[in-house]
Amino acid sequence: MAVRPILIIPDARLRAIAEPVEEINDEITTLVKDMFDTMYAAPGIGLAAPQVGVLKRVVVIDLAKEDESPDPIVMINPEVIEFGDETVVTEEGCLSIPDLYYEVERPADIKVRYMDQDGKVVEREASDRLAICMQHEIDHLDGVLYIDYLSRLKRDRVIKKFDKAAKRATAN
Repeated sequence: MAVRPILIIPDARLRAIAEPVEEINDEITTLVKDMFDTMYAAPGIGLAAPQVGVLKRVVVIDLAKEDESPDPIVMINPEVIEFGDETVVTEEGCLSIPDLYYEVERPADIKVRYMDQDGKVVEREASDRLAICMQHEIDHLDGVLYIDYLSRLKRDRVIKKFDKAAKRATAN
């Protein structure tokens, strides 16, 4: 379909709360296809609709490595309904905060509920990399970025860096 531009911080839309999808129509189907095209082109393993400027609760994920068959997951109106007791610290990055990676602590296991592209309600347990990716992308739907889990000092440094870059870009 189409590769859409990915928003970069400090774009305010990345801090907005996305609206639930009321109906899976042609607009949502096109959005999902475009999101996969955009995510694969980036390349990334997950993308939330707000990252392409659409404030809808839609997430796409594909954790398959280059030498593996694609394993696309579409989550519409996803919510975490259960968190495991154990946490894990992993290095995270974000297409909306390019070229920066930080260690973040999150629950290692979760249970999510969402609609698939056919409108069927799915409850799915996830652990390890998939659980981390799902939490990261669902956070985007609530205007939360992974840098929000960092110390205030680190987060402020990241924000300052991207604020300066945005000012330089608009000055040119």
